[in-house]
Amino acid sequence: MAGPILRHTAPDSLILWLATSDRASFSIRLFDGGHCLLDRPVADHEITRLRIGARAWVNLLAIEPDSALPRDTRLEYDLGLAGSTGQEDPQWIRDWASHLCPDGHQRPGFTLKSKLDRILHGSCRRPHHPASDGLVRVDEELRNAAHLEDVPSLLLMTGDQIYADDVAGPMLHAIHCVIHQLGLYQESLEGASLSHSRELTSMTNAYYHRDALLPESEFNEDLTERFFGGVRKPVFTTANAGNHLISFAEVMAMYLLVWSPEPWTMVTAAEPVNDSKELARYRQEQQAIDAFRESLYRAARALANVPVYMIFDDHDVTDDWNLSALWETTAYEHPFSRRIIGNALLGYLLCQGWGNQPENFGDLIDQCRHLLDAEKDQNELDKEIQDELIDQLFHFHCWHYSLPTSPRLVVLDTRTHRWRSEIRRSHPSGLMDWESLTDFQQEVMGEDAVVVVSPAPMFGVKLIEMIQRVFTFFGKPLLVDAENWMAHRGAANVLLNIFGHPRTPRHFVILSGDVHYSFAYDVRLRHKKNGPHIWQITSSGMKNEFPNSLLEWMDRLNRWLFAPWSPLNWFTKRRRMWISPRLPEGREAGERLWNHSGIGDVRLNDEGAPTAIRQLNAGGGGTIFQQRKED
Repeated sequence: MAGPILRHTAPDSLILWLATSDRASFSIRLFDGGHCLLDRPVADHEITRLRIGARAWVNLLAIEPDSALPRDTRLEYDLGLAGSTGQEDPQWIRDWASHLCPDGHQRPGFTLKSKLDRILHGSCRRPHHPASDGLVRVDEELRNAAHLEDVPSLLLMTGDQIYADDVAGPMLHAIHCVIHQLGLYQESLEGASLSHSRELTSMTNAYYHRDALLPESEFNEDLTERFFGGVRKPVFTTANAGNHLISFAEVMAMYLLVWSPEPWTMVTAAEPVNDSKELARYRQEQQAIDAFRESLYRAARALANVPVYMIFDDHDVTDDWNLSALWETTAYEHPFSRRIIGNALLGYLLCQGWGNQPENFGDLIDQCRHLLDAEKDQNELDKEIQDELIDQLFHFHCWHYSLPTSPRLVVLDTRTHRWRSEIRRSHPSGLMDWESLTDFQQEVMGEDAVVVVSPAPMFGVKLIEMIQRVFTFFGKPLLVDAENWMAHRGAANVLLNIFGHPRTPRHFVILSGDVHYSFAYDVRLRHKKNGPHIWQITSSGMKNEFPNSLLEWMDRLNRWLFAPWSPLNWFTKRRRMWISPRLPEGREAGERLWNHSGIGDVRLNDEGAPTAIRQLNAGGGGTIFQQRKED
């Protein structure tokens, strides 16, 4: 149904994720050129199967090679599928997913690089955005990588791999088709005007009106809130909540549909709306979804032919997820919103987080097995076990991870370790609390160079951060995306102190997404000649873009107000830093922001410093971010 997606790879481990419509048995083959390194059935202890419906299984294969896999050479793998008995001969990838095989090859392949010398990275893949898909450009880059130095070491997906809170009408229809065809497990619901997930398809106004189901809350904690009238608004603050995913089945169907072309064969042609305005919107979204579907086989091929690592951001769960202490209290204390968040996080676990470092999730996967293997009454999840699992997910604190690569890769969780505001509960929380920032410091201390993934940029566009600060001052952080590293004094100061520590790495490469435009900054500590070299490199989105005219206006105004020599910099928390924006080729003179969907491409030398920073457009072409001559 989906996959295989190539996940964590190492000389002693090969992780493959895939979804099947039957309880399959697997065989594995590995080749180094014409030499067969491995050819055997996948052992039972190497397979974890989780049944998510009457005709749907999620499988994680943790292959342990008989001997260490060689580095810096192309390896090919083949996966054989057979029925649950394993008696018949297996069918190989060329038989059941030939679109995953690169041109001129019989099997997918990858290269275990000895160094992180080329990294592809990106975020924000919104299927119904009219822009092209950045994963298609990844497929193009893999196809053109004729030499070892051109082969990507890995692909980093740095947040918003799905948009659980912003779903097109045709995508929601496709989700319901997949749920029906695969018999994905349903669930009981409480705290809303419906009591069961089956009612999501049969209720009046099933499309574009789910925001009416979402719980509301009175945000009037302080004088500022009362000044603005104590506005009632949904707990979920997304502006596009009309089709917000709710059930576990919907989340899992969404993942299948964004990872693979195969589930789309189950989708019927329909226009399940009657209102004329909604029908016009549905048809417009259908055009974008059709284009997304048309190139999806290439996205699936990309995910099968390069090691892929992922981390969540807010839209993988819901917009503004854990924005503030007040948001958390309101969302987690309501049973309906708590279940919606929990289902999205469970989907992230099974379809994204699990494959990064499977050994970190043993207890959670055991609890998932308890939920999914429990006896079902009409294909329905046990409410008590589901609530218990969701509670465990909310208290799980190991979503972050690191890899012992050269240089070391450290991927931060900026969503579940929040530093809550001590000034006012409605103010944005710090993206990481003191304890997690201390752990981060210990992780990188003593390294010569490090690549850090922070879903939100550590050093963003100052004008936009200033606007966020103004809205927060007036008690309205939810009206803008008020999340940035500098929005919380404590988190900002600790982060900047890490960069100033004498044992901090000499080279910091920070990879980010989130913002729907791309840029690159060179960052140094003021008045510290031997301080670290820091590069903030932001690539966003894979299939999303910022409103172009608005971005151009903000880019120009930011350039005038916050040039490196501007005295306004001394009124920011970053006054200890010298931040020099790089200029993208192909933009008008002086503009720093690049606004095209695509994928980021960073080349590193042996010391872990960037030699080239590019943004590759999804539809072809792109830009290189050039260091300014005066720097």
